[in-house]
Amino acid sequence: MNLSISPAALFVQLVAVLLSVALAPLFSGWVAQCRAWLSNRSAPPLWQPYARIAKLLRKDAVLADDATALFRFVPYILFGSMVAAAAIIPSLSTDLPFAQAADVIALVGLFALARVFIALAGMDIGTAFGSLGSRREMLIGFLAEPALLMVVFTASLMTGSTLLPTIAEALQSQKLALHASLAFAGVAFVMVLLAENARIPVDNPTTHLELTMIHEAMVLEYSARHLALVEWASSLKLFNYACIGFALFLPWGMAGRADGLLWLLPALPPLLLKLAAVGFGIALIETLSAKLRLFRAPEFLATAFLLAVLGLLVRLMLAH
Repeated sequence: MNLSISPAALFVQLVAVLLSVALAPLFSGWVAQCRAWLSNRSAPPLWQPYARIAKLLRKDAVLADDATALFRFVPYILFGSMVAAAAIIPSLSTDLPFAQAADVIALVGLFALARVFIALAGMDIGTAFGSLGSRREMLIGFLAEPALLMVVFTASLMTGSTLLPTIAEALQSQKLALHASLAFAGVAFVMVLLAENARIPVDNPTTHLELTMIHEAMVLEYSARHLALVEWASSLKLFNYACIGFALFLPWGMAGRADGLLWLLPALPPLLLKLAAVGFGIALIETLSAKLRLFRAPEFLATAFLLAVLGLLVRLMLAH
């Protein structure tokens, strides 16, 4: 195996990661803006997430008396996990050297690692809200991860690989066609995206009602730079999930073997257009949907899993 990596490939990798980190708050701001428009409310500015992160970074952190070192380190672990995930998910280009070190199964493991640590942080203080949110978060993750894996396996059967850049390259080279297996997998992926990113109908990222909140319950005790990193990581997770969807279902527009920044520029407008469309779609779903009761969330994710398995079975039958 040739382990040498060209400087151009390293540069593309660095640009892709930095762009993901920089665009993630903008993407969250766009979703919030679309949701406000669809609800006939005054929309917040696109740069509001950046302003909030900057404000939190300037404040002094306040920690609970019972907080351990784990509570202080979890925001950094959470943010680092999302940055590592961005390094193996193609957004601008499929020429990502770091992506060869981890396939989609390892990517799901990164998401699971972040979930475990944020759940531990929620229980670390010993408050009722934190423990409640941690239990709910682990339940959602337990049901969402198998569905996500089934979605990816459907695409991997079509391309013969579990590496996202390879899957995207293989789908790019195929003729435009409607695949029934990918249609089922696409619906399942949207359902998993909503659940994993604390969106309606599974969770509401703007609520603080103890009977329904999941993600917010675990981060109520965070403040200042810790809360800034948690919110930035949440935005980056949503951005990463959107890019996973692009690689699996809309890979067109990505650059191939890039030789520098100029080679990447044509891939930026398609990425922004796809992000704008997906952000509007998420806002539309949240506007038209009602928040599910908590005990109905397992049924929601079980439906996603069944759709993903159905897509996998359809692909297997068509292959034979």
